[in-house]
Formats: sequence, C-alpha cells, structure tokens
Amino acid sequence: MNLEAISGSATVAIACTFVFLLAAKSWQLVARTMRAHPNFPDAIMREAAQRFRDELEMLSRKQSTYLGAGLMFVFIFAVAYTFEAHQLFAGYPAWQLYLLLATLIAAAGFALYRLVQTIREWRQVRFLRDANIAVGHSLQRIATGHGRVFHDVVTAAGVVDHVIVGQSGVYAVNVIAQRAMRKESVGLSDHELRFQPDGISVPISDIAAKTTKLEHEFRDLLRNSVRVRSVIAVPGWHAESQSNEGHLVVNERTLPMLRGWRDEADYLMDEDVQTLQQHLTSTCRRSPIARRKGK
Repeated sequence: MNLEAISGSATVAIACTFVFLLAAKSWQLVARTMRAHPNFPDAIMREAAQRFRDELEMLSRKQSTYLGAGLMFVFIFAVAYTFEAHQLFAGYPAWQLYLLLATLIAAAGFALYRLVQTIREWRQVRFLRDANIAVGHSLQRIATGHGRVFHDVVTAAGVVDHVIVGQSGVYAVNVIAQRAMRKESVGLSDHELRFQPDGISVPISDIAAKTTKLEHEFRDLLRNSVRVRSVIAVPGWHAESQSNEGHLVVNERTLPMLRGWRDEADYLMDEDVQTLQQHLTSTCRRSPIARRKGK
C-alpha cells in the first residue's frame, strides 16, 4: 500500500462522506421543520421528561448520522483503493501527499471525537430521561384524586420538572439524577445536596430560584397569596432527614410523603385550583423546549 493509493482513496472517501453528511443534515432540517407543527396541538400535553425525550431523539439521529458517515468512509475507501484511485495524485511531490494525508487524518480524528462526545451525551440524557420518567409516573399514581400533574413547566428562572396542583396545595418537584457505583444516602444541608459515601455536593440554588419564580407567577395570576412547596426527587438514593425546611428530599419510592407535607395555609379554593390548572394546561401543551442547561 503506497502513499499515493492511500491519499487518493482517502480523498475520494472524504468527499463522498461529506456529500452524505450534507444530505443527511439537510433531511434532518426538513424533518425537524415538519415536526414543528404537530397534529392536535390543542390536545397533546407534555409527558414526563419531555425535553429529555426530545433531546435524546435528536442525539440518536446525530449518532446514527455519524455512524453512517463512518461506514460510508470505510466502504468508499475500500472501493476507491480497489479501483486504483491513486492515479488522482500520480506525480505529486511526497510532501504534498503527506500534508494531504495529515489533513485527512485530522478530519477523521475530529469526526471520531464528535461521535464519542455524542455517545457520552446520549448516555447521560438517557439517564436523565429515565430518572424523570420514574418520578413522573410515581407522581401520576399519588396525584389521583388529589390534583393534576404537569410536566416541564417553563418559568423565567428555568424549567420545573413536575408540578402538582390540587386543593391540598401546589408542589414543584425537581429531579436530580446522580450516578454512583454505590447508592447509599443523600441529605440536604446548607442549601446543597450531599451524596454519601461519594462525598459529592450539588447546590440547589437553581431549584430554589425556579420554585420562587413559579410562586410569584401563580400569585400574579390569582391576585392572592399562594405557596409552592419545593420537593427534590433523587431516584435510587436513600433520602435522609434534612435540616432545611424549605425543601423535601425524597426518592421515587418515598414520593407519597409529600401528601403529608402541608399545613392549612397551603390549601386552595376550588376556583383557584381551576384557574391554575387551566393556566398550566394552556402553557404545557406539546411544544419544543430549549435545551437543558446545567443538567
């Protein structure tokens, strides 16, 4: 295998792969435009972990595109080498061929790096999706007869994963999904979650900001005082007692504890419940959500 043969075959393969990527990206853009107008938009609500479902779908398409491009490169390279594509560069100085080959190797390395990054991101988003679905399904069961559950509620401070609205009050449930080899316990102290025995600390300032913003928005809507209880769900971990009374830490199995975490000031009148549920029904219809930040 000589230098001219490698350079010629790799050049043909790169060119064909680029055309393939351009066609695939163009089709994905067309398909995304078509999906931007769903059927029955007034009746379809966001499901649990909707934004993670959407992002996972996007990453799956990107991953398939990169893998397809890689297979395309290998196939075209083999065909080009078989049919003596080295004639494209016959007579070229060796240094130019080495420079071309180095450029092609760098391009292939970058493509491989992007594929690895996409796979890693896909695995993380899938983990976040499954954690949110587990919590969302548990909330659906415990909310029966006590209120309604809404998913991916957008506020000016960020997206609240789940919101329960009923006569017994309003609960903003945010999910923190943490991987670990050993899942022992998690506790809340000094406005951060501490995972043991890993010793990992996760601040909850963004959760507090989202809950406060949601509370203000509901107050402006109802024109009277309303309290939003903050619940932090950590699937797969044992939730210890916490010193911060502003948040309740639970996992997917202990979520029913939130039904007992209330007082008389949390109760809402029927018309207030109806107003909030109508508002969330109109704002939580199926639509694209901005990509996650900081998760």
